[in-house]
Amino acid sequence: MVLITSGAGFLLGSGGDVDIRALVVSSFGIWLVAGGTSALNQVFERDIDARMHRTRGRALPTGRVTPAAATWFSVGLAALGVGILAAFVNPLTALLAVVALLSYILVYTPMKRVSSLSTLVGAVPGALPILGGWTAATGSMDPGGWALFGILFFWQLPHFLALAWIYSEDYRRGGLKMLGVSDPAGRQTRHQSVLYALALLPTSLLPVLLGLTGGFYAFAALLLTGAYLASAICFAARADSPTARGLFRVSLLYLPVLLLFLTLDRAGPVATNMESGPAVTIGNPSVGM
Repeated sequence: MVLITSGAGFLLGSGGDVDIRALVVSSFGIWLVAGGTSALNQVFERDIDARMHRTRGRALPTGRVTPAAATWFSVGLAALGVGILAAFVNPLTALLAVVALLSYILVYTPMKRVSSLSTLVGAVPGALPILGGWTAATGSMDPGGWALFGILFFWQLPHFLALAWIYSEDYRRGGLKMLGVSDPAGRQTRHQSVLYALALLPTSLLPVLLGLTGGFYAFAALLLTGAYLASAICFAARADSPTARGLFRVSLLYLPVLLLFLTLDRAGPVATNMESGPAVTIGNPSVGM
């Protein structure tokens, strides 16, 4: 999913002139940082994973990998990714990768133990890969990049609220303060799912207003986001496992299909720093800064 989102951000930032080498290198660097972040999260949460049914078979809880080895692997993976982004893409994209890693590990991960607001906080590093793809292509954080960030941010919330409902007992067993645990009746979970899906409706149309895409994408966005909102409303009305799983499945389908329409209907260069061709040249990390 990180590769899909960062790649979509790069293609949209490039407009009609895509540097394939830069796309591959930036996607690889972002992917390495995301992998290192995910692995490091498992190091910090190995005690929680050992108590949860769906995670107790992972390498750390079972002892197949030692915490020290996992830590070195995680840090090495992330550091390699940041180094590639800094040396071969641009410093801004490398900085965003570092921000994503630190906010995930130092804020989101420990916050899951103390507050259900962690889901909202965790949506920030989760939405940064698509902005990183944009900055890899443009060297700057333009409104178009922030519009893509907004789509990813609001998409994640119903997605993870449905997941929190499905695995509420497992999260309770692990000691995580997810909304599905602190809200056993599901009132807040259901209402927030609808609220965030509703917020996604205008946000998904921002690329059209900014001139990144056209009417083809606008129609698809309205159709897809409408289906996502309908699934959230269905979950809110019934609040049971089948409707929660339905919302989760729709969320998994929604994002790649929406991004496919975004990239298929992408417009030509819309920013001044794109007008003379690709903003990123391999081997020149200062371009666009």
